[in-house]
Amino acid sequence: MDPTLDSKPASEPVKMKKWKKIVRLPPSTPCALVSYKELPEYMKDNEFILSYYRANWPLKGALFSIFRWHNETLNVWTTTSNNLIDLKPESESDVTRVTRWPFYVFLAGSMFCLLSSTICHLFSCHSHHLNLSLLRLDYAGITAMIITSFFPPIYYIFQCDPQWHFVYLGGITVLGLFTIATLLSPALSTKKFRGFRALLFSSMALFGIIPGIHAAVVNWSNPRSNVTLAYELAMAMFYLTGTLFYISRIPERFKPGWFDLAGHSHQIFHILVVMGALAHYGASLVFPDWLDRHSC
Repeated sequence: MDPTLDSKPASEPVKMKKWKKIVRLPPSTPCALVSYKELPEYMKDNEFILSYYRANWPLKGALFSIFRWHNETLNVWTTTSNNLIDLKPESESDVTRVTRWPFYVFLAGSMFCLLSSTICHLFSCHSHHLNLSLLRLDYAGITAMIITSFFPPIYYIFQCDPQWHFVYLGGITVLGLFTIATLLSPALSTKKFRGFRALLFSSMALFGIIPGIHAAVVNWSNPRSNVTLAYELAMAMFYLTGTLFYISRIPERFKPGWFDLAGHSHQIFHILVVMGALAHYGASLVFPDWLDRHSC
């Protein structure tokens, strides 16, 4: 028998054991946090996040978990805080006589995305059925924000060539609706098709490079075109980089358990998707002021 098992000089392990008993409830207790191994099979999505999971919580407990610390807390608050930013009133100097509806389309898509993501990360711990439904809603929200982020820059940059509105806005809308229809399939919402979902999001991001280059060529004499192209390239980079984090599970892949609460790939993905949409929004602010002073 190992003598170390009978000896009691190891005070630290004893303290750690007592601490765990105080702060952690048994897995059978409602609203207890559990480890990855204790999760029901339908919730096992990322094997590199080892603890602080909510599983089969009642809806009331899931709602109030927004004020608790678990591995979805930052996912919830990054989307919630960004939604509050979207509610900030638009400055009168941003758009004057130029029509505003493309901005409203973009803001509506962004708010739908962030709200659906908040609801998904907050309530997907309730049941298997609700988990699948909310995951599909989350993917639809991301797609909606990508689609609507195209409307302001495409509309304003090609305002003097409205035929391109039909080509580019029609193209991204069709691609986005196909993506949403595909992701609404329960089978394609599972872990097995994670790479396929990433491919769909990447194709939408790459689509933005085409009108960006077109705008730079058509408006080459206008110094604002280079600024617009820079924004569009930044948008593509944010979306693609976010997708790479989403697929690769970096950084938690290299240190399982270290990023359970903060810094894991899905949180980074959230931030980069929002940054990509904001880059698109920045591109849309370049031309309205010029269009307000010059006619086609």
